[in-house]
Amino acid sequence: MLLRLLGRLDEAYEVANEAVRQARFTGDREQLLGARIRRAQVLQYQGKTDEAVVELTGCVDEARGREWTGLEAFAVQSRGKVHFDAGDYENALADMTAAVFLREKLGASPAEIQAALTAVAVVQSALEAQRASAWAPGSGSGSESRSEPNDEGGGDHA
Repeated sequence: MLLRLLGRLDEAYEVANEAVRQARFTGDREQLLGARIRRAQVLQYQGKTDEAVVELTGCVDEARGREWTGLEAFAVQSRGKVHFDAGDYENALADMTAAVFLREKLGASPAEIQAALTAVAVVQSALEAQRASAWAPGSGSGSESRSEPNDEGGGDHA
């Protein structure tokens, strides 16, 4: 995360790849999945949203198949953020809503549930604005500024 904040995304991707390699060597599938999710987040920060969605979709599928609900929630919410950044608010809303239900299933704290619900509200607002601008006469591209859906609760993924 520090490398991302410093704008050193190429280095962050190298570190993320190394984490994936090390997790593979341990044979711990759950640890590997967490590393893959974090690597996909770096792809998102690099603007490689298509690659990030593909990786996160694989992570969601694996977590769901292995019944790792915490990692599934983390991957679904991360994928929702990628969709949001790409302006795909429909899919972002579906993922953020799914993340709320997964966190409830996990018995997450009220603060974590509230953070997830706040993210849903942000996406709903962006989707409504997008729809309104699409229907407004003489509307432009509809590229209003977006605020990032709430990131709280994403750290409790394992």
